[in-house]
Amino acid sequence: MSVPNDPIILLSYINTQLRDNYSSLSELCKSLNIPEETIIQKLQAVNYEYDEQKNQFI
Repeated sequence: MSVPNDPIILLSYINTQLRDNYSSLSELCKSLNIPEETIIQKLQAVNYEYDEQKNQFI
């Protein structure tokens, strides 16, 4: 499955998936077959960082 390219839409998509379906970013990325670093870099470009305790990008 492909994920949105636009970083803000990607942020919304990833955080919704994390909230509703996955207990960690690692689990989500494995399920979607996407390197974690790809998601992290795209969202860092718009000043969002993954918070493991909250399981979301903030």
